[in-house]
Amino acid sequence: MIPRSPLDDPEKAAFAWARYRRLMRFMMGITLAVVILSMALLYKHNGFVSVHFYIATALGIGFAMLLMSALMGLVFLSSGTGHDESILDPLDDEQQPDGPADKA
Repeated sequence: MIPRSPLDDPEKAAFAWARYRRLMRFMMGITLAVVILSMALLYKHNGFVSVHFYIATALGIGFAMLLMSALMGLVFLSSGTGHDESILDPLDDEQQPDGPADKA
């Protein structure tokens, strides 16, 4: 029988997803600050190069940071709720070493 995940409980799932959304809002603020700071530094060091350069740089930095934070947030959500422990490991049935007797 497959064990139930803690995320199957609506109350625990609501709490976990609320925490994930809070993390994403926080990371959105940090991402915006980093993009604005990087645009200011690029303009200070390079002047006005091309609007396309600034748009591509802002989108690249923003997308990379938000993707990283979304994926890491899902890892934290899965680990923090106990969802990782509720899986069936098909490799558990394989023979495990018993100890020093196997080394002889």
